[in-house]
Amino acid sequence: MSLSKPNASAATNTRNRVSPSPVSGLCVTCLDGCVGLCEVAKSAIRGRELIYPQPFGKVVAGSEKDYPIDFSHFNILGTCVGAVGIEADPDKAKFPDVDISTNVGGKNKIEMDVPFFTGALGSTEVARVNWDENAIGAAICGTIVVIGENVCGMDHKAQIKNGRIVKSPEMERRINSYKRWHKGKGAIVVQYNVEDGRLGVPEYVRSLGVDAIEPKWGQGAKDIGGEVKLPSLERALELKKRGYIVYPDPEDPVTKKAYKEGAIKEFERHSRLGMVEEESFYKEIERLRKLGFKYVTLKTGAYRPADLARAVKFASCAKIDLLTVDGASGGTGMSPWRMMNEWGVPTVELESLLYQMLKRVEAKQGYIPPIAIAGGLALEDHIFKAIALGAPFVKAICMGRATFAAAMAAKTVGNLIKEKKVPTEYQRFGKTIEQIFVAAEKLKAQYGKDYKDIPFGAIGMYSYYDRLSTGLKQLMAGERKFALKYITRDDIVSLTREAAEVSGISYVMDCDRDKVDAILDGEPKKRGAYENARPLPELCK
Repeated sequence: MSLSKPNASAATNTRNRVSPSPVSGLCVTCLDGCVGLCEVAKSAIRGRELIYPQPFGKVVAGSEKDYPIDFSHFNILGTCVGAVGIEADPDKAKFPDVDISTNVGGKNKIEMDVPFFTGALGSTEVARVNWDENAIGAAICGTIVVIGENVCGMDHKAQIKNGRIVKSPEMERRINSYKRWHKGKGAIVVQYNVEDGRLGVPEYVRSLGVDAIEPKWGQGAKDIGGEVKLPSLERALELKKRGYIVYPDPEDPVTKKAYKEGAIKEFERHSRLGMVEEESFYKEIERLRKLGFKYVTLKTGAYRPADLARAVKFASCAKIDLLTVDGASGGTGMSPWRMMNEWGVPTVELESLLYQMLKRVEAKQGYIPPIAIAGGLALEDHIFKAIALGAPFVKAICMGRATFAAAMAAKTVGNLIKEKKVPTEYQRFGKTIEQIFVAAEKLKAQYGKDYKDIPFGAIGMYSYYDRLSTGLKQLMAGERKFALKYITRDDIVSLTREAAEVSGISYVMDCDRDKVDAILDGEPKKRGAYENARPLPELCK
């Protein structure tokens, strides 16, 4: 069985005419006369445009590859005995009392009301137009939001002097929209790449009062620099002059002619590949701290295991305040579609490798940074399992595409309600925002006259995070763990031998074997050695 679907996908608006070959994805009979429905055929007409999910600026995409192991291959173990972190009393050990707050950071702590936050929202159009929904949502949820790469460089109104950014209205807008609603929990983190570093983005955002900065090595959706599409020749020329890689070359006369004739509809802006080197990394972290940043975090992607080892070692030696590790299948605003499906180490395998590496650092008594895991996580069971798989090192979960989906859907529904076009799906709840959005009245009571300024998408993100919080508390209460710090690796179990081998998490039929033997026989025994077991009357004494 093929694990992926080559040559046809909703992400690229392609399909097969008849059933496809499982290996190539080509129709089993390629018909002379077909107008071109699949990726191969459409590529013959539109070329490089078919590399990316479509339509750009309207979608965030995630891999559709069916990996051999994912978080569904683990189950959460409950128990009917006792309670950890609270008195074992039915009147006190209630699920709403589970503490899901967390913190990240080294000497200084970023306190968070919830153990999840949104991934970086960078220079893609979909990130720009949905920024307020996500940033304000994060602020009122008491969690982190990350401004992604290339925001200053892509700002049409940016002022750049001698190759350095001196003003970016777009960056200032993003920072201020979060700060207005920030009540002390969470933080705004600004990410930067090669181009951002050359532009002086860290220095600039520090002057705007940003306390947290994040060098970016990569992400789970791709192993290439940040990319966006550009809708006009003028925009392409502007960004090439700013030092970006723009493809096709907007200064090429042939390209200009093709654009004028309408053959070329768009351009791509690419970021340069970062080149990680140990000593220069340490010097850069030291420089960032001297600039006054209280928190220096690091984001890395689904690179090969040796690169994960570099991230662990460098983050340990530099005493990074948060290391976010993003596994393959994570979502993005723009990544090459086949790359998103076919490169990198999947999240379960990557986290399992990460755990092994962190244990080795622990054995050497080295500093272990707080860890956040990302890569296709969306619901409370994913959150519990990802924390347990990397326990006790994982402190938070990064969810980019899922958070985005919640905010975008809420924005759409809210606007339709405002236009008195309530979607059929929600008409049974009422006709107004307060009737249909379950958290609206709570936020209205909490924010008073300022409630009117909360975007519909932020209300939706708050509602989604409240659902995640409630679901996570229920799962933790069932496991009798009343704070995140008590979650351990034996709170989950592998459902297949392969998942057990990869993760080191007990296979379901081997789990608790010693405890079972001790309960039934009074002492642990070897498998199958029950001939000398005590008789039932003795067992029940």
